[in-house]
Amino acid sequence: MEIYIKGIGNISPQKTFDNDNFLDDIVEYKEDYLKCIEPDYKKIIKPMQLRRMSKIIKMGIYAAQTSLDDANIEIPDAIITGTGLGCIDDTEKFLSSMIVNKESFLPPTPFIQSTHNTISAQIALMLKCHNYNYAYVHRGISFESALLDSMMLLNENNANNVLVGGADEITQNSFLITKRLGLWKNPSINNLKLLDYKTRGSIAGEGASFFTLSKEKDESNYAKISSVSTFYKPENNQAIEDNISKFLSDAKIDANALDLIIFGLNGNTKFDEIYYDLKKSYFNNNDFAYYKHLCGEYHTSTAFALWLGANIIKKQYVPDVIKLGKQTNKKIRNILIYNHYKNINHSLILISEC
Repeated sequence: MEIYIKGIGNISPQKTFDNDNFLDDIVEYKEDYLKCIEPDYKKIIKPMQLRRMSKIIKMGIYAAQTSLDDANIEIPDAIITGTGLGCIDDTEKFLSSMIVNKESFLPPTPFIQSTHNTISAQIALMLKCHNYNYAYVHRGISFESALLDSMMLLNENNANNVLVGGADEITQNSFLITKRLGLWKNPSINNLKLLDYKTRGSIAGEGASFFTLSKEKDESNYAKISSVSTFYKPENNQAIEDNISKFLSDAKIDANALDLIIFGLNGNTKFDEIYYDLKKSYFNNNDFAYYKHLCGEYHTSTAFALWLGANIIKKQYVPDVIKLGKQTNKKIRNILIYNHYKNINHSLILISEC
């Protein structure tokens, strides 16, 4: 059964919280990491509740509500989220209070909101939704795991519509810790020139992207999700090609029928070589795009890529800022999103025209 994207909501380092705006005004950064451009949360969240919510929870709730409003659905049959690191800010607050207060008189709120399933839970509380609720924490394929669960629920007729999303945040402390591990470029770079810096490390980011999925075909749908797959620690580039070939074969589509391939290039010369090798060999007749210069690198960045692909198919427009090389002017029916996280977690998402 084909699964359709009925509604979308996205908060990112770009001006994406309004669905009427599709990368019309690109934001350039020259900072350590990319921070989300946040909307006026008071439009949907009461001020008293806002005071107790961390940034990632606010982003998740707003993106989720935007997606549901876009799909004209009040209560979903399931809420499923993927997150790599969860609520980092609240976790830091709780751990800091343990040190400062010597493990005594600890405020409970940061602890309660520090768990990885807090985003899904808070969305359900806001919506008063008592249906299936689940959170996946699977490193670089956290969002893909949530997406697969959503598709299975719909395929097995256990739900008519599902709210699924991916969310991760970055804080100053988490950035400094991961910077010491060599994950990020040093010194800071211009995000729009990410691929020009031929050095190790990437640029850190964050975001919250949500989708309302349905099994019902409708003219207002953005796109259909044809197939999703993941694989783990391939031995070499040939093994990657084999996995992609099998994925396309199972989806009954030829590589030449892919009108656009969105790569997860992140500027790290150690890991980007995989994409360039595929571009020269396996995908030598396709058009390409990339996206992490707009949102940064984080565990669930493929949720941003899916938002990007869904908009491209619906609007039949590829923004110049994401193009990788020359593009042919043709109708876009099929898009493949391929991403890997540190050559450990690899994922493939195939979306098509409705």
